[in-house]
Amino acid sequence: MSTAAARTTIVDAVEPLVPPSETPVVVGIDGRSGVGKTSLASLVAQDLEAVVVPMDDFYGGFLPYPAWDSMTVEERAERVFDWPRLRVEALLPLLAGGTARWHPFDWSVGASPDGTYGTQATAVEVHPAPVVLLEGVYSCGPQLADLVSLSVLVELPDAARRARLAGRGDPVFLEPWNARWDAVEDFYFSRVRPRRSYDVVVRTTA
Repeated sequence: MSTAAARTTIVDAVEPLVPPSETPVVVGIDGRSGVGKTSLASLVAQDLEAVVVPMDDFYGGFLPYPAWDSMTVEERAERVFDWPRLRVEALLPLLAGGTARWHPFDWSVGASPDGTYGTQATAVEVHPAPVVLLEGVYSCGPQLADLVSLSVLVELPDAARRARLAGRGDPVFLEPWNARWDAVEDFYFSRVRPRRSYDVVVRTTA
């Protein structure tokens, strides 16, 4: 389907869940790297007056690369994000009707070989809204199952997805990165959250 059709499908699924009370609904926008989750979440947010919480802001990149590579795919899937910080700093305040405030992971630095890492100096503030779109790979994982009310899987043909990923940056960085995380995504989308387990599946063509 087109991006416009995917947008409408997600909005139509979310609208009946928007509560009349002040307690918002959390929607997970999940999918493999490069399928267009970020762009689609931004469009859906416009239609629903929703706020977006990017999973990438809470990347658990505080470990040196050799430490990641020594883990099993299951261990990497469990530690890829700072789940407690995501809950405490972003989701729980928004669910309580308050403003969320956090310092995103600093992707301009990333995780250095010695294990040092950092977050951005400037904090992000997100004000309460009736719908919270949690956008990113693993957003519908078991760590957040008690908070996510609707799970959405975004798909894209693999050739188009990989072409997008190839255009994102330096292959010297991307090749080892993909080698480290492709297997984790394979595990997650086959064992943890297979396609049939999602409430809504949208497969875009571009």
